[in-house]
Amino acid sequence: MTVAIIGGTGIYNLPGIEVEEKHIRNIYGEAMVYLGKGEYKDVVFLTRHGVKHTTPPHKVNYRANIRALKDLGVSRIMATYAVGAISRGYPVLELAVLRDFLDFTSGRAFSFFDEIERGIGHVEMSKPFCPTLSAKTIELALRHGINVHDGATYVATNGPRFESPAEIKMYQMLGGDVVGMTACPEVYLAGELGMSFGAVALPINLAAGLEENITIHEGNIDEVRAKMIALMLDVLKETTDEECQVPILL
Repeated sequence: MTVAIIGGTGIYNLPGIEVEEKHIRNIYGEAMVYLGKGEYKDVVFLTRHGVKHTTPPHKVNYRANIRALKDLGVSRIMATYAVGAISRGYPVLELAVLRDFLDFTSGRAFSFFDEIERGIGHVEMSKPFCPTLSAKTIELALRHGINVHDGATYVATNGPRFESPAEIKMYQMLGGDVVGMTACPEVYLAGELGMSFGAVALPINLAAGLEENITIHEGNIDEVRAKMIALMLDVLKETTDEECQVPILL
């Protein structure tokens, strides 16, 4: 089965893997993907901001990207997100496995169902991130020497600006753990098209108000990202379509 990795900020390639660049057009626009070769021929890589990070979060063509993956036969997706930590329980430069989200985005094309037939088109989001992919991520993290924290709720904001301290305080009160700008509508667009979706977030800063000014932490970030990619590849390799959860359309 074909699987995909969606790379966020700082992840613009799959190190050590030979790929072929491919432009795919659909009714939503054009998506650029990279098709793995050799033993990775069933892996598709997509970097949502572009290889030079020229596309800001509110301008990403989420529908074109997700539709392109579906048309390539992708059944399971692992996605990465660079985020700010709202909760100190999710330390900077340690992975957070996403389990839920709060969506504060607006003005985005957030559904494939501009029209519905016989009432079908409402994707069920009780478990937006595939439990099987999430559990396998936690299981394999130690093998890759990665500290991982489970159960994170992702707060999605529009960007490209960062959030205010008052907004972060509100998100804390609502149960948010990390804050980013791209997981929504990505996760539920994938659900609408029947693809299993797992995700890991990498906090690279403390959110506004948790320190005097926002500081992007570098540290050993390149090493962490390389380990994260290797981990996601193994998660996709060691899971199957049959055991993964696909959101239901109601």
